[in-house]
Amino acid sequence: MNQENVSYPYEPEFSIKNLLNDRVNDVKYILQFKKTLAVVLILGGILGALISWFRTPTYTARLTFVVDDSKSSGGTGGLASLAGQFGVNLDGLGGASGVLAGDNVQELIKSHKLIKQTLLTAYDSAQTLADRYAAVYKLNKKWLKYSSNGKLIRFPLNGLHNTRIQDSLLHEMTTLILSGEFGIAKTDKKLGFFEVNTTMRDEKLAQLFCIRMIKQSTDFFISTKTKRLRNNVVRLQHRADSIGLILNRKTYAVSAANQSLLDLNPAYTAPNANVEVRERDKIVLSTIFSETVKNLESSKMMLAQETPTVQIVDEPDLHR
Repeated sequence: MNQENVSYPYEPEFSIKNLLNDRVNDVKYILQFKKTLAVVLILGGILGALISWFRTPTYTARLTFVVDDSKSSGGTGGLASLAGQFGVNLDGLGGASGVLAGDNVQELIKSHKLIKQTLLTAYDSAQTLADRYAAVYKLNKKWLKYSSNGKLIRFPLNGLHNTRIQDSLLHEMTTLILSGEFGIAKTDKKLGFFEVNTTMRDEKLAQLFCIRMIKQSTDFFISTKTKRLRNNVVRLQHRADSIGLILNRKTYAVSAANQSLLDLNPAYTAPNANVEVRERDKIVLSTIFSETVKNLESSKMMLAQETPTVQIVDEPDLHR
């Protein structure tokens, strides 16, 4: 068997000196293009300065809040059971817990209606948030072509008498805001904390919009969730007041009738029967009034139990 000569690849010994020499050669090679590098660096610096100069800075307002809905913890079941012992049925009187529960809060806060209502609140004594938004983003000049008198289109407070053009422009602003300037997310899916972010080119505008959006949403949320219960309390309160007034009149009438019996001849029975009828009516009214008041107090307890609490944890500050 012949033994062949096998050649193995040669690997030179590692040397720090050679490594340093290689790096020096690399630097010398790069420096051959120093004029080109200088031009690139200068142009890059000028371009960066121009971008920084012409690009408008943005400000982000961040707000964190938590929704405490006591019904979801099972508190209402105990109250309904307690009311049931007194013959009061509270089933079906709850608010819209299914509609405004959990993640639906996020969609509620991003609704066009609430955003438009927020835009029509005051920025200062002279303009609304919508006016300021249109000025900051230069939309008011863009919309001059829609103006019938050649003046800037303004948006009055609350928008009670908005024209079709104003409504259309509000819708356009709302679309722009939802396209990336306003957002809401849950910080933790297991918790009830929500974080709202508003990014705009005006610091005060971002802060006011963020805070007032939560205010509008909170009012709408609580009003919708407790609407049926509030209506029930108002109805029962009106009934209790009416029955109480009639009962007071009946009480005075019975008292006057009893007083008149003292001066009548006992041989006449008709006046006695009249007094008995009035006393019977008074007893019936007293029973109805007692049941109505009992239902009213139970409904008030139910309303207090059903009313959710929206607590702001972190509120955006305005730094000057």
